[in-house]
Amino acid sequence: QVQLVESGGGLVQHGGSLRLSCALSGTMFWFYTMDMGWYRQAPGKQRELVAGIGRAGTTKYADSVKGRFTISRDDAKRTVYLQMNSLKPEDTAVYYCNREGTSGPVFSWGQGTQVTVSS
Repeated sequence: QVQLVESGGGLVQHGGSLRLSCALSGTMFWFYTMDMGWYRQAPGKQRELVAGIGRAGTTKYADSVKGRFTISRDDAKRTVYLQMNSLKPEDTAVYYCNREGTSGPVFSWGQGTQVTVSS
């Protein structure tokens, strides 16, 4: 069974930084073939894609995080990262990762990791 385990969240002040990690286990598919994404869901809002990274390392970002967040991957560790700098209170959310498919996220969601940015 596929497992996504997110970690690295916490409470940080406005302007601070955090680095999130997401480890994938339980699938026979080669991690390096997967497009991966970081998503977030704030209270009362829909889950949204904030960053994605393709198998060739190509990246994409939501406008709200461009220039502040950086997504990266370590295929040997089957892990994807999200470096978040210059954090703002509006970045407060539970952050999740998932494999990106043609119709959206592929796997069942993990527990996510809470990021709280104080003003």
